[in-house]
Amino acid sequence: MKLWLRKLLHIDREYTIIGTIIKRDGLGRLFFVGKRSGGTVRTTLIRCGKLFDGIREELQPGMEILVKDNRIEMVGKNLPVGEECRVVDLSDKTVTPGMIDAHVHADAFDNDKMFMETIFASSTYRALGTLHTLQHALRRGFTSIRVPGTIEPFDYGIADVARSIERGYFDGARLVYSFGALGTPGGHTDLSQRLYQNPLLAELYTSKVQGLGNGADFFRGAVRQQVKYGAQFIKIMASGGFASPNDSPEDKQLTDEEFAAIIDTAHALGKPCTAHVYAPYVMQCLLDLGIDGMEHGSLMDEETAERFEKSGTYLVPTFLPYDEIVHPDEEKLAKKEPGFQQKLRIYQKRLQDSREIIRKSNIRLGYGTDLVAVYQPYENGREYACWLRSGMDPFRALKAATSVNAQILGLDQVGTIEPGKLADIAAWNRDLLTDENALLDCAFVMKDGVEYETECGLDG
Repeated sequence: MKLWLRKLLHIDREYTIIGTIIKRDGLGRLFFVGKRSGGTVRTTLIRCGKLFDGIREELQPGMEILVKDNRIEMVGKNLPVGEECRVVDLSDKTVTPGMIDAHVHADAFDNDKMFMETIFASSTYRALGTLHTLQHALRRGFTSIRVPGTIEPFDYGIADVARSIERGYFDGARLVYSFGALGTPGGHTDLSQRLYQNPLLAELYTSKVQGLGNGADFFRGAVRQQVKYGAQFIKIMASGGFASPNDSPEDKQLTDEEFAAIIDTAHALGKPCTAHVYAPYVMQCLLDLGIDGMEHGSLMDEETAERFEKSGTYLVPTFLPYDEIVHPDEEKLAKKEPGFQQKLRIYQKRLQDSREIIRKSNIRLGYGTDLVAVYQPYENGREYACWLRSGMDPFRALKAATSVNAQILGLDQVGTIEPGKLADIAAWNRDLLTDENALLDCAFVMKDGVEYETECGLDG
């Protein structure tokens, strides 16, 4: 049956109502399947060619995973199963936990239009863009996504997207989110930089953005407001950036007092805090103030790397946005805006040196893509190639995208293949240890015990 007709009739979709599993038949009629507890349950045996469990730095041959309902029941060889157990044969694939991307700007349908749509498109349109990204990410084997601040700083629609997926109204990757990053007028999070030739319009935009302000008291209130509406963590826009036109990656855009107000208030409310940051002196300031983690760190030096190691603070290095200059590729570089290209060329040597410092370090690294140009936001598997091209141990990259990211996102029920965890499982057609495109070729994906159709992320 054609895919569009299956979707129209909701065939093979299951719904849970007060613990009861309900399914639609070919005519769209509902019928009873079983109970989540105390009655009939779904069991699935997954036969793996090789298994990366998110814990051991090895690919284990010939393993099996028994999934009961939405959880992993057993992991081993020659597992006992009943007659009603469904068998999924992945004996020619490599099986892993569902992958996790810790840095996705999800609210664009098309990254070629991202920045202008952020200013001129409605919050509803951006919420639909987020849903679109999460649906594609799931089909590509990424079962959990973290959005570290929406591009549009006063948009709360992302919370509705998360709730709609949690409640089963839409399929999509699990979503961990913050609202707009907190920053200062004229800084990296102030998108009215792009309206600088029209100061009246730029100032009108800035006045409506709730995360932009000055002073410790303002930022205490901003944190409390975001937590009020459901933010799961807080993000600071601590530095300027490469993609923004009128600032520098080496800027320090908030004062120590403002940083401290954000971090301390977030921690008092039980929320972790991360920061967009590049320059070593800004990273060291944030380390002094007890921040939980940082994003990018792309101008890392050895002294700062050692401080990361000693503190255990995580870093999501997002190699992909800078890879065209670290490993020069003029064709891809030309797809970025002229100002973006110019900054990358200015900082090329430092970006290359920093990449090597991060590779050699023992910093706790998470996996994140931060795609705002060249590729679409749901092409989460492309970051893996940057890690391998940079000489990173494949297992370090795989752990970053599974068990380490689960810790960073606060998702203690996913990220590893072990009994009791939620059944977030993916499988891949290619050799994960040698093929830099392996995480673009998903063969199987299961989230929370439900199997979904896959799509290939490779060109052509």
